[in-house]
Formats: sequence, structure tokens, C-alpha cells
Amino acid sequence: MGNLIVSLSPHAHGTDSVEKNMYGVIIALIPALVVSLVYFGLGSAIVLATSVLACVFFEWVITKFILKRDKLTICDGSAILTGLLLGFNLPSNLPIWIIIIGALVAIGIGKMTFGGLGNNPFNPALVGRCFLLVSFPAQMTTWPLAGQLGLSGYIDAQTGATPLAIMKEAIKTGNASVLDQLPDATQMLLGTNPTLGLGTVGEVCALALLLGLVYMLWKKIITWHIPVSIIATVFVISGLMHLANSAYADPFSEIFSGGLMLGAIFMATDYVTSPMTAKGQLIYGVAIGALTIIIRNWGSYPEGMSFAILIMNGFTPLINNYIKPTRFGEVPEKK
Repeated sequence: MGNLIVSLSPHAHGTDSVEKNMYGVIIALIPALVVSLVYFGLGSAIVLATSVLACVFFEWVITKFILKRDKLTICDGSAILTGLLLGFNLPSNLPIWIIIIGALVAIGIGKMTFGGLGNNPFNPALVGRCFLLVSFPAQMTTWPLAGQLGLSGYIDAQTGATPLAIMKEAIKTGNASVLDQLPDATQMLLGTNPTLGLGTVGEVCALALLLGLVYMLWKKIITWHIPVSIIATVFVISGLMHLANSAYADPFSEIFSGGLMLGAIFMATDYVTSPMTAKGQLIYGVAIGALTIIIRNWGSYPEGMSFAILIMNGFTPLINNYIKPTRFGEVPEKK
């Protein structure tokens, strides 16, 4: 008789890994990356390359010389992804030294202070972005126009108001005619209006971000619950507000402008900082959508997506604690 071997579960291993998922998200960002290079040229390339290289460098330094770990994590894709997402949240003419500071805060404070990937309670890229927004508000809210290729366009770019700034002005003045300056829904979907500042590097084209969403859903890197609940919540609330008062922007302008698509698809869906269950993710997404609308319309900043995600990152442990999946083999109690 052969020996009976008993081992702990799980007995079946999936093909998922940190590297596979991280590089899967990076692949999903390629359409937005290509569009940013087409629209902003050298400025976009400088911002993204600086952000990625700085994030990888700081993770390597902290892991090797401060935490003194033998196993380096710079090849698992998480530092590269953090650098890309941080760069996508920055203007295309931001000075290099400010980008490096943002990378240091994102990796050093947002990630490695808590022990590295899997332990950070807040999205590292958003920690870096919000730090820069509070510390360097003038540089972080100067938006170059599209089509300014070459080094001169990066150093001394022409700037313009973003759709979110126009929406904010309409609310502040109570003048609905201000919204006439907004591009139509198709232009906002494609980011093709040359007369307005188009925002950060990664939010320029909503369609490119939606292509990334389709890819991640197809590859089952994420589920639909968080992005759909955020976008649907913003659409419904902004639609009701627009019907009540025409000084508030229409729902299509709200969802296609600013960092809403970038945040809903790539930032809020971060594995570490979002809830584990489908029900928890829906609650998390609805709360992010509602907070985004509140901050956009009544807060000090025109954009509220980053702050909304970070706030709900803080509530993720609470959501996980109270909304748990049914244990395997357990029959739920009838109430």
C-alpha cells in the first residue's frame, strides 16, 4: 500500500502571478501611452520616462540599501506600473525635478514605508500625485495644449483651460452659457479639441482608456464591478444635477473629462487597495463616484477623482471586514 500524503490547501494552482497581472495592466495602458505621445510628443515621453526610471531606481535603492533585502522586486512590474500611472497623472510640461520628487514620495512613502507591494493601504501613484498637487499647485495645474512637439514645446508650452476648469467656472458663476465652451461628447471621447488644455498625460483620450478596460476584462485581470459602478454613479448623479440646474455639466462631459476614466479603470482597481468581494467593490465604486462629484462641484480643486480614491482606500479594510464571502461549505443563515 502506498503512503497517504496529506497536504494543506490549495491543491490546485492557478496561472496568475504578480508579474503576469502587473505586465497585463501595463499592456492595457499602451493605447493611452501611444495617444499621449501623439498629442503631447516629447513632453509626454520625458514625463513618463522620468517617472518610470525614478520609481524603479528608488524601489531598488530602498529595497537593497535601506530594507537590506536579498530579493529585489524591481522586475515584478509593480514599480514600472507605479511610474507609468504617476506619469499619466502629471502635466506634460512638468519639470523633471518635480517628477522625481513625486516618484520618491510614491515609492518611498506610498509603498515601501509599509513594507512594499501587498502591504500599502493607499495607491502609491496617487499618493505621489496628491503630494505634488498640494506642494506644487501652480505647476500641477498648468495644462499645455496638444500638438506641441519638440523640446521648445516642453519647456515653454502654450497652456489653456481644461474642460473641468470650465465646468467649475459655470458652477461658480451660475452661468450655464459658460458650458458652451466645452467640446462635444465625441471630441471629449477622442481628446481632439485643440483649443483647450487636455489635462494630464494619461487622461487625454477616454477611448484609449476604454480599450484598456476591454483588454483587462478579456484577460480577467480585473472585474467590471469597480469601473462600472464608478462611471454609472457619476453618470446618474451628474445627470440628475444637470436636469435640476443647467449650470451643472451634462453626464457625458463629466465621465469623459478629467481623470475619471483613468482613475476608474486603472487606479481604483488596484488589487491591494480595493475590496476583495464583488459586493464590497460595488459599494467602494459607488462611494468613489459620489465623492468625485462632490469634490468636483463643491471642493477647492476642479478634479476630485484622486482624492476620492484615496479616501475610499482608507475604508477598504472596513469594507473587507464587514462584507465577507460565504465560507466554502457554509450555509448562510436565513434572516
